[in-house]
Amino acid sequence: MFNLLSILIGIVAFVIALAGLIPLVGIVNWIALPIAFIGMGIGFLSENKTGRNLNILVLIVAMVRLMLGGGIL
Repeated sequence: MFNLLSILIGIVAFVIALAGLIPLVGIVNWIALPIAFIGMGIGFLSENKTGRNLNILVLIVAMVRLMLGGGIL
């Protein structure tokens, strides 16, 4: 159950992070980071690793995008 919830949270965070990849909309990644972090925490409570890994991937994508854009762009 926790894995399914973590996957759903990861999908929502991933859609938000994808929107943040558009130039001049990178600030949206600041919203995706806490959502993915919560999903990762729920994923740690699960026996399966799929949800946790999805949220870690979203965290990495959002952090790299924020670093490349200087935190805003």
